[in-house]
Amino acid sequence: MTQILIVDDNPDILEALELLLSLHGYTVLTAENEKQALLAVSHQCVDLVIQDMNFAQGITSGKEGTSLFNALKALNNDLPIILITAWTQLETAIELVKGGATDYLQKPWDDNKLLALVAEYSQKPQANLKDNSKDQSASYPSNNCKSSAENFIYKSQAMHTLIAQAGKVAGATVNVLITGANGAGKEKLADYIHQQSPRFNNAFIKVNMGALPHELMEAELFGAEKGAFTGANQTRIGRFEAADNGTLFLDEIANLSLSGQMKLLRVLQTGEFERLGSNTTIKVDVRVLSATNADLRLAVQQGTFREDLYYRLNVIELHLPELTQRQADIVPLAEYFIGSEYSLGDETRQVLTSYAWPGNVRELENACKRALVFAESSILAPSDFQLNTQTTSVIDEKAQIEKVLIKHNGVIKHTATELGLSRQTLYRRIEKYQIDVESLC
Repeated sequence: MTQILIVDDNPDILEALELLLSLHGYTVLTAENEKQALLAVSHQCVDLVIQDMNFAQGITSGKEGTSLFNALKALNNDLPIILITAWTQLETAIELVKGGATDYLQKPWDDNKLLALVAEYSQKPQANLKDNSKDQSASYPSNNCKSSAENFIYKSQAMHTLIAQAGKVAGATVNVLITGANGAGKEKLADYIHQQSPRFNNAFIKVNMGALPHELMEAELFGAEKGAFTGANQTRIGRFEAADNGTLFLDEIANLSLSGQMKLLRVLQTGEFERLGSNTTIKVDVRVLSATNADLRLAVQQGTFREDLYYRLNVIELHLPELTQRQADIVPLAEYFIGSEYSLGDETRQVLTSYAWPGNVRELENACKRALVFAESSILAPSDFQLNTQTTSVIDEKAQIEKVLIKHNGVIKHTATELGLSRQTLYRRIEKYQIDVESLC
């Protein structure tokens, strides 16, 4: 699957390009500035970059774009880079093309021309990126753009088992439900399953159900004819059509409305659906991977999620454990995020390992980015990460959970709400810390 990085400080442009490219089967990464872009190219497989020439409001010189271009070429001289430029930076863009940029487009760009350039240049072979591996006993991302188990960073037995299971599941055609807390890596696991499947050369379309308004979910999934609803000024294909013969990843599936659930169930059963405002039946062949941090079994009991849909989605369930449940992975992950120019002192390793990481891998990555900003030495100190270790250590987290359980007389719903956790996550932590709820209340 071709992975494209878009760099622009305008969120509207990022959203427009991400939608355009994802509908044509590309995997899209986004960055708003030079630092984010360099982190993406350093730590992920990027086949093509589309970058703006300025990343700060009011700046039109193109110097920022030139700086990023040079930095990207230093990382990988063969990386294709398409520049998006306004008239004021046209001369600079032309000079960069002479200096090795793949091509440039003027704003506003033509979608067809952009897609043609992407199709032409994203397939060209690249040289490998610099090897940032530091510990060969851990699994680090390889430079091969086809995902493998090496794209995961882990030492824990729990992750070894999970990746082995995912590898077996990938070759089947069954639907998979991926469960786990926010930030644990559910989307990355879905990407791995697709890339290891027989469909890896076809589209991998992602939909974040939690980010879509309920009234637009069905149009997003199944498409809509012109005039189907207010604001539908042209016919648009849905994500199922875009994913035909490929894989569709539905993140935060618990957010799908009951009407949307009924329509989704029909597609899973028959492969058929109609766009909103149309009577024409469309048939597709799509493998569905879904993910949630909610307790779908409880949602079924409460009547907010269809039981028949649950079993259609959950042919096989893969659960991503929270980071504190696989502590052996914390240091390897941190070393990967900080890069080869920095290292962790012994005290820092201990602090990172004992920290509760309520935000899981995503929180660890952000903490590492923060540490690189505040670091005064190449050996990172605990203070560089700015963790609230006094209140969020594993031991103190258990005490905090027990305190709130007592406060609410053991009522899980109220306890989870006050702690800012889903009920599923709270149940797991009660089990993890072996908390006897009945004895507390």
